[in-house]
Amino acid sequence: MFSRKSLWIALLVLALCPVLTMAGNPGSRYTVLPPIQSGNLTIYPVTSTTTHNTSTFLTLDEGIRSGSVIVTEAGQVSGLIRRPRQRPMNTSGEVNRLVLINNSDRPLLLLAGEIVTGGKQDRVIGTDRIVPPKSEPVDLSVFCVEPGRWIARSDNFSSMHGQMAQPSIRMPAMAKKSQAEVWDNVRASNQMAAVAAPSAAPAISRTTSYADVMQNGEVQRKIETVAAPIDRDYGKLIRQLKEQNAVGVVVAVNGRLVWADVFASGELLEDYWPKLIRSYAAEAVMGGTYKGAMGQVNAQQFIDSLSGTREVTETDPGVFRRAEITGEGYKVFTLTSLLPKTDFTVHLAKMTEETRNRVVPEIE
Repeated sequence: MFSRKSLWIALLVLALCPVLTMAGNPGSRYTVLPPIQSGNLTIYPVTSTTTHNTSTFLTLDEGIRSGSVIVTEAGQVSGLIRRPRQRPMNTSGEVNRLVLINNSDRPLLLLAGEIVTGGKQDRVIGTDRIVPPKSEPVDLSVFCVEPGRWIARSDNFSSMHGQMAQPSIRMPAMAKKSQAEVWDNVRASNQMAAVAAPSAAPAISRTTSYADVMQNGEVQRKIETVAAPIDRDYGKLIRQLKEQNAVGVVVAVNGRLVWADVFASGELLEDYWPKLIRSYAAEAVMGGTYKGAMGQVNAQQFIDSLSGTREVTETDPGVFRRAEITGEGYKVFTLTSLLPKTDFTVHLAKMTEETRNRVVPEIE
């Protein structure tokens, strides 16, 4: 939910034919490189013909670590919202609402899938957005990733350092905006964690928290066995490809393309890379069973095909514009900065919608 001041929402439905571009298209902005593989996870690096200066943007981890960014239950900041509300604020908090204050001198970049822990429940950010410097309290669109708890651990929240939600948790939050589906996928992911790390199963059975499961020592070791080799190799590759503008990745699990994250600069990719690679590895370990036989050509087609038959845009004037594009079997999400001296796409995410229909084995 946006703050009401100067906010307008534009809905644009475009009757367009999907634009299908082929690998090697000379007009393509992005180039997919040969893959890096670890276990059933395959990462295709993406380079761009252009990059932008993103040095002013603050990440959530940086902001919370420095104390300049505060996230809290809505009821904890009664009276600080920009305009009076139609009804009294619920001081006990609400599942799908948190409030964020950016006290820093830099604009804050929030990505859908980032997790904040604490308060009455752990939450996952549901949409990409930019929060301007020295902001008044901003309502955040969030989803609970801890079904069952509604007891405060603390007034404020911390970020889940080192990881964000895996793609199958990000998907229902971003595309469906469904709390029920987020909870379903959290339960499925926790169940898969118990299968992947049997020695952790007793501890997993005692919690509903996605964050607690992800931070379990045995589960982390399973994720690291997949993430570490790619993290090491891709980290070297990013440094080698700085002149070629390495800005993102296309992700495949068991040969099926499931996700892409692309940024406006290599610096932003480096900032988020440690969290992203572990979210992809978690999908490989705990995302269920995928089947496919995709290669580099398919990954190039995936990142080239960004048009669709329907587009919905939301704009906070002078701050950002967010677009959701629906194509055949996929969705694309773009976040464009409208701050002074910007007007470029800061982050692009693409998901394969069928990925949500994964197979989750039963625990015997």
